[in-house]
Amino acid sequence: MLRYMAPAKINPVLEVLGRRDDGYHEVRSLMQAVNLCDVLTFKLAEKVSFECTEPSLQNTENLVVKAAELLRRVTGYSRGASIKLEKCIPWGTGLGGGSSDAAATLLALNELWDTRLEISELLPLAAKLGSDVPFFIYGGTALTEGRGEKVTPLHPISGWFVILVPPLSEMGSKTKQLYSLLNTLHYTEGLFVDEAVETLSRLEQVRSPLLFNVFDNVAFDAFNRLKDWWGQFEETGATNIHLAGSGPAMFASVESQTRAEELCDRLRRQRLKAYAVSALKSWRKWLPR
Repeated sequence: MLRYMAPAKINPVLEVLGRRDDGYHEVRSLMQAVNLCDVLTFKLAEKVSFECTEPSLQNTENLVVKAAELLRRVTGYSRGASIKLEKCIPWGTGLGGGSSDAAATLLALNELWDTRLEISELLPLAAKLGSDVPFFIYGGTALTEGRGEKVTPLHPISGWFVILVPPLSEMGSKTKQLYSLLNTLHYTEGLFVDEAVETLSRLEQVRSPLLFNVFDNVAFDAFNRLKDWWGQFEETGATNIHLAGSGPAMFASVESQTRAEELCDRLRRQRLKAYAVSALKSWRKWLPR
């Protein structure tokens, strides 16, 4: 049996450069894995089976099942696996839980089935499953480009963040709707990402003024009452708040674990879902062998 941790992510910097000829948008982003994790277990079996602690996610459309079937088809592996997912990352919130689960499945089954694909061979499979999945093959801190399929690992960020997940119902085709709200005035040239990457190359930390998310500009139009929860987050003492990916989860960078836990306590006393998380250097180091 293998037990894998699949971490959530935030986007300290997320820029959209423009619309591509294939209908997608050209993205440059600084992505960071954090220690809020789903847990997956894998056992050899005659066929692929899947159980999830969240009943609404237990179906053949789950990226875990799609990742397993894709790897089996590509490698010609004849048996399967019994897979169980303990869902801890709130889904549909921009934290990347589904993509992380898919990447963990590719990595775990590549080991369990002894299919021996290199990381360079797993990445194209990850890209078939979703734009964020290639990042989670690496984890840690990375620059992502294109639709998200181009991943460059970077010197790690360190530090603590507070994540607030507002009590909003899941929105179908959320990311597509957010992109539809962007116009040419929202497009940038990648300079925020360039400066953040340059800062990390000097072994310095990315400070709050460098944080940027293009979707912050349209979030209040996309999510009903998000402005209220954003205001509550500010009232607890959080500053420089940004969406986590395409939201509606939000995050704020803080100076210490003590401060992160203090802000979380304030939010939880208001019966809001909040997490104090730290940056992961490389989540694959967490994977049990």
